[in-house]
Amino acid sequence: MLRRIASILLIGILGLAYEAIKPPPPRTCGSPGGPPITAPRIKLRDGRHLAYKEHGVPRQLASKKIVFLHGFGSSRHDAVIATNLPKGLLEELGVYVVSIDRPGYGESDADPKRSVKSLALDIEELADKLELGSKFYVMGFSMGGQAVWGCLKFIPHRLAGATLMTPVVNYWWHGLPYNMSTQAYYEQPIQDQWALRVAHYVPWLTFWWFTQNWFPTSSVVKGNSAVLSPQDLSIVFNMSVNKEHRSQVKQQGEHESICRDTIIGFGTWDFDPLDLDNPFSDNTIKVHLWQGADDKLVPATLQRYIVQKLPWIQYHELQGAGHLFPNVEEVSAEILKTQLMDTK
Repeated sequence: MLRRIASILLIGILGLAYEAIKPPPPRTCGSPGGPPITAPRIKLRDGRHLAYKEHGVPRQLASKKIVFLHGFGSSRHDAVIATNLPKGLLEELGVYVVSIDRPGYGESDADPKRSVKSLALDIEELADKLELGSKFYVMGFSMGGQAVWGCLKFIPHRLAGATLMTPVVNYWWHGLPYNMSTQAYYEQPIQDQWALRVAHYVPWLTFWWFTQNWFPTSSVVKGNSAVLSPQDLSIVFNMSVNKEHRSQVKQQGEHESICRDTIIGFGTWDFDPLDLDNPFSDNTIKVHLWQGADDKLVPATLQRYIVQKLPWIQYHELQGAGHLFPNVEEVSAEILKTQLMDTK
């Protein structure tokens, strides 16, 4: 009898514990009680919606069309390749840029089945719905750079070119030398090491880990300036923040935005970027990777190894630059021009 009572109590305690760590359902935009829909959106084949924002020349008139992928904890409004440029440059170059809210962010519906591949296919469907043509450019910043790796793997036939700006490296990619990735991993603050361990090994615990107050959690989530370089600190100090735009980033819930982003970014991928063959063997289409030498979030040592293994990627390392260098106007302009002028 006592054993039965103990079993019932244990089950009850486990049930309460599960409810405590279980993420709430997303607050879908346009649903009763959910955030309003303010952005143009396309409807994807599975019924989800993808929100977007347009910049530069009208797409019907543009000679070059770019899909931009934002970084971690950002949204379609943070299209550094379009918003941090000398005035009139997009028009001068005949460029149209469309930035999207990646699934779960901003006003794009959450995708509980999201993967690196599914996002690449979402981008292809967006391009078809907006009639961007048979080929378009993709440019991604930070965690958005991981989406560019997905495009290079799954939809290379649709690309006119690709740019990765300090793309986040997954320490568990098997192509990285163990000693190199381990050393880079342990150079992170200890709370970041634990945050990534949780996301990789026990992803179902990520939401609780990111929102609990018992232990230090991710430096990026908490906005810890210790992970910023001197250049990054200067950029943040001078950056004007639109509070309305920032409030939209996680409005559908932290689980489907920053938590799922981390789980996918540092989870087990179904391909390794270091195994990719050059999808553009005729050299008419170029891929560029830009990295700050002083980046404290994404180790330059790992990027150097990646481009050494993938010599078909043009590597640009910026001395004195941290993680936020695309926010510098002249640098963003150079990145844009380098990609577009490199097209034969």
